[in-house]
Amino acid sequence: MDFADAYLDQIEAVAEWMHLPRVRALHLPPQPAHKDNLGEFCALELDDGSIGLSYVLFDHTLARLRAQHGDEALAGADALTLARHYAQGSGTARTVGFAAANALSQSLWRRAGFTPADSTDSIGATAPQAGEHIGMIGLFPPLVRAVTRHGARLTVVELNPALVAEHHDHRVTLDAEALRGCDKVLATSTLLLNDSLDRMLGLCRQARHFALLGPSAGCLPDALFARGVSLVGSSEVVDRPVFIDALKAGQKRGDAARKYSLTPDTYPGFAALLARL
Repeated sequence: MDFADAYLDQIEAVAEWMHLPRVRALHLPPQPAHKDNLGEFCALELDDGSIGLSYVLFDHTLARLRAQHGDEALAGADALTLARHYAQGSGTARTVGFAAANALSQSLWRRAGFTPADSTDSIGATAPQAGEHIGMIGLFPPLVRAVTRHGARLTVVELNPALVAEHHDHRVTLDAEALRGCDKVLATSTLLLNDSLDRMLGLCRQARHFALLGPSAGCLPDALFARGVSLVGSSEVVDRPVFIDALKAGQKRGDAARKYSLTPDTYPGFAALLARL
């Protein structure tokens, strides 16, 4: 069973334990004008205020979502029906389905009174040391210095050929085989949408630490921990109006979102969350 199927099995189980809120709106960002972390994610909002995020810059997904839905679409839609498309659909339907599943995860956490701990750093508790070989799946430019400043060697695996280069403190390659032998790995949460998670985990079997980071990692992490992920880092929306306005304007969200991290030791587990309902 792949991650999407395992995740959706949990969402289906949630529906048996609590009444699920319906969709309030699908919020879309503007087309990003430059390379940063703005305009990369859509937000699916539920009636109870829970918000799930999903990456939208694969294969013109954002443009297709705009053509299909426009702003604040899907009001009143059944969130579970949408979420099922994450495991069973493709293209924009899968993107929206992932956002819906993530929103339902956040709704469960709210109902169960679970608040993940604040993130302690930007690099997922990787703690690079001199002489270590660190892998990065998906280039996080702001994090390069945080990884290399203590003398660790950094290899970045990318899908974009334009980013391939040899730098004085790191290299960027298209060859995922370069991850073999890495001591620790930082990975973008877009692996959960491009069907590469299991392959990348397989290449990183020797890694002592595998951190999955990004706004769209706001999911139930049980199936990730079961696959060997050490830490999941994502964001929780704490000021809904400010966050939505900033997302739709392509601006930084600032304090409207709180970064958190989860590990197998700090996460109570799906069964325990259901028991709290």
